[in-house]
Amino acid sequence: MNKKKSAHMAALYGMLIALAFVLSFVESLIPISLGIPGVKLGLANLVTVVGLYTVGTTGTIVVSLLRIVLTGFTFGNLFAMLYSLAGWGLSIVIMILCKKKKWFGTSGISILGGIGHNIGQITVAAFVVKQAGVFFYLPMLLIAGTAAGLVIGILGSMIITRIRIVIKKLY
Repeated sequence: MNKKKSAHMAALYGMLIALAFVLSFVESLIPISLGIPGVKLGLANLVTVVGLYTVGTTGTIVVSLLRIVLTGFTFGNLFAMLYSLAGWGLSIVIMILCKKKKWFGTSGISILGGIGHNIGQITVAAFVVKQAGVFFYLPMLLIAGTAAGLVIGILGSMIITRIRIVIKKLY
């Protein structure tokens, strides 16, 4: 990889990390109370969806991991980071697999990512609190994850269409 392309990629990854970090912060300012802990819009997942289609799997994994660690230390705590990592781990595997197999479009992959994230988080919660009763929240979390995933998928698709033009010109 030449120096110019390497510098462009480093700048692009830096911008994606910064954008995901800012979106996480904005999301922390938006009060969502559906009576269920853990329901969020998933704004930072917009960067993950866009990343899968623009910078590829490895870059998206690095950007997402750095975002989770940065936001965990800045806005959360160790448990928040543990829940985020568990949700992200299942989510990213599902999204990468579905994209690679071309099973779904951007919105479908985003929805499955949201659902996977909720399943991963609730599973860790069951181990942490040592009660299976937390799975009571799962149906509502799945509905919220589906709705948020759809919105993020639609927005992501719109952004991907526009950003691909710029990335193709650079490389």
